[in-house]
Amino acid sequence: MELYDSEEQQVEAIKDWWQENGKAVILGAVIGLGGLFGWRYYQDSVVEGQEAASVAYNSAVQTLQTQGVAAADQVQSFIDSNSDREYAVLAAMQLAQVQVAEANYAEALKQLEWAKANTKDTAIAPVLAIRAVRVKAEMGDIDGALADLEAAKAEGWEGRMAELKGDLLLRNGDKEGAYTAYTEAQQAADASQTLQLKLDDLAK
Repeated sequence: MELYDSEEQQVEAIKDWWQENGKAVILGAVIGLGGLFGWRYYQDSVVEGQEAASVAYNSAVQTLQTQGVAAADQVQSFIDSNSDREYAVLAAMQLAQVQVAEANYAEALKQLEWAKANTKDTAIAPVLAIRAVRVKAEMGDIDGALADLEAAKAEGWEGRMAELKGDLLLRNGDKEGAYTAYTEAQQAADASQTLQLKLDDLAK
């Protein structure tokens, strides 16, 4: 650091430095403040967008509940308009549920597959995987359902997935495989209370 002999020299040095660098400092401050306000504006816009999506989602789901599959186009429009938000994934799940109730399995599977590919929520992903497997099985593609289930690994869902594997194997006529799967499921932390009944039925 340069040493100054007097306060006057320091003042003069500051003046000289400011003349040389003042514009850059002001510009930096303006850019910095602009970035701060820009970030706040961005955050506010995100919040407003989420709130609007929430309102639109609730409206779409209510319409789906009252009109059933007849509201499919309206719900699909919401999904397409909000495809980058998790609300669209939830709407696709709701729509698939209604379509399954109408035995429209192909359309339901399409919704679930889209939701699987687009969800960012690790808690929802296993639910989507299991539902898609069940729908594929209802379509008669048991082998495909088993293959998808084998690929769908999710921590904390081992019991439910093993039980579903047993159900599918049983539908395929593989009682021994089903028994093994049910036994495996029974050892998992998320084992269901129905497993013992299924095992008992197979043991008869």
